[in-house]
Amino acid sequence: MKHKFKEKENRYWKPRELIVIGTFAALIKISTMLIALAGGGMNPVTMVLKNVVATALLIVLVYKVRKFGVLTLFVLICSIISMLLMGGNFVTLPGMLVAGLICDCLIMISGGYKAAWALVAGVGLFDFLSRAISLGYSYLMFREEPKLFIIGMVVVIIGYTGCIIGLGSGIFLVKEFRHAGIIRE
Repeated sequence: MKHKFKEKENRYWKPRELIVIGTFAALIKISTMLIALAGGGMNPVTMVLKNVVATALLIVLVYKVRKFGVLTLFVLICSIISMLLMGGNFVTLPGMLVAGLICDCLIMISGGYKAAWALVAGVGLFDFLSRAISLGYSYLMFREEPKLFIIGMVVVIIGYTGCIIGLGSGIFLVKEFRHAGIIRE
């Protein structure tokens, strides 16, 4: 009697990777929201600190799950979490998905997910593009009153300073997680 064994399906995303992406997306959203609340609002120190934490955790996520599409899937999950937690709108979602796809392609072209500098450059560009998309949306909303747009631009520049600091902090976190055995690649 012949037994037919089911062959394993080769799925691109393993369940463990999807869980890691979802966990990091929720962790980033909740931690940045808690930092903003604990800091008493949108003061410059709070804006820099929450972007440092968000970018550092995003670097850790990209190091942990080294596959094409991780940033795009992260954007999709973050948008869903944002909608559930804060009632955010989905107006910027198409642009953010395109930014995630562009950065995933940049990582792939510039050395793949094995090159550390490509991961950092991809996350840095993703942070830049996501803020540029938000500014573009703000420009469309406030184009009659340019002073409001200028204030928004200053806020984004202050926040992006935290993202640049977060790139270095993320590399430091990855080194510590490798030393602890959490990241094995």
